[in-house]
Amino acid sequence: MTEDTAPRILHFTSGGESCTASFHRPRGDGPFPIIVMAHGLGGTRDMRLPAYAERFAAAGYACLTFDYRHFGDSDGLPRQLIDIGQQLEDWKAAIAYARSLDDTDADRVILWGTSFSGGHVLRVAADDAGIAAVISQGPFSDGLSSSLAISPITSVKLTALALQDRLGALFGAKPRMVKIAGRPGETALMTAPDAFDGYHGLVPEGGTVNNFAAARFALDIIRYYPGRATKRIQAPVLFQVCNQDSVAPARATLKHAQHTPRKEIRRYDYGHFDIYLGSAFEHIIEDQLEFLRRVIPLG
Repeated sequence: MTEDTAPRILHFTSGGESCTASFHRPRGDGPFPIIVMAHGLGGTRDMRLPAYAERFAAAGYACLTFDYRHFGDSDGLPRQLIDIGQQLEDWKAAIAYARSLDDTDADRVILWGTSFSGGHVLRVAADDAGIAAVISQGPFSDGLSSSLAISPITSVKLTALALQDRLGALFGAKPRMVKIAGRPGETALMTAPDAFDGYHGLVPEGGTVNNFAAARFALDIIRYYPGRATKRIQAPVLFQVCNQDSVAPARATLKHAQHTPRKEIRRYDYGHFDIYLGSAFEHIIEDQLEFLRRVIPLG
């Protein structure tokens, strides 16, 4: 990456806190369509999102990747707090900010989400008729389906920790933390056989990851069903569904996707974490670029 193509670090406000973002600007003159991007469960914008943003920018699409409050370079205390309502607010604030940027086309805003944020973009697009297109990669769409992917014993342990954490928060106690990604049998939010290595495989070389989150989130995930919003989305949506998805089971996602008015559904024989790297990444992103060129053409 040369100096003139390096992303600019920007900041916008959400809920009174500062969120940090990276702006990837294509070469040439704008205004450019802009893709707003954020990561999945406990992820930050440096965990493979630059690989996508660089490819999109090279193809002529501006990108704004951002960290949620409480994560990465964004503000917010306590740290590592996954709050669904706040993250949806952060998405809306990021979209408003993207529309205000110089050289971007406010009428051609595209949402890109993966895993947990793959669900967020469905929910946010349903509430914003001005969104031009949506890419939902390996999306979390159904709280019950994803909860049942965790063993009953792990679920019981998570619930106990979550109750302790939420009760403690009422009295100002420090959060009780739980691993985001663990190995089978561990107490973690994701314990599929590919979760631990897959999650850590997203960390950039020489980087570190905070593999923990406030446990209270485990009480919220089963009540979140972003897939139910699909029937209200006016924009074209590309669903990329992994047949061997161990975190966001394909069956539930396909059921919700069918209700989307302007849907394109593509299925892949990959696991949840395969699609960020190697040949699977190339397969996935080429399909995304083909979709973008067709539904949001440049010029």
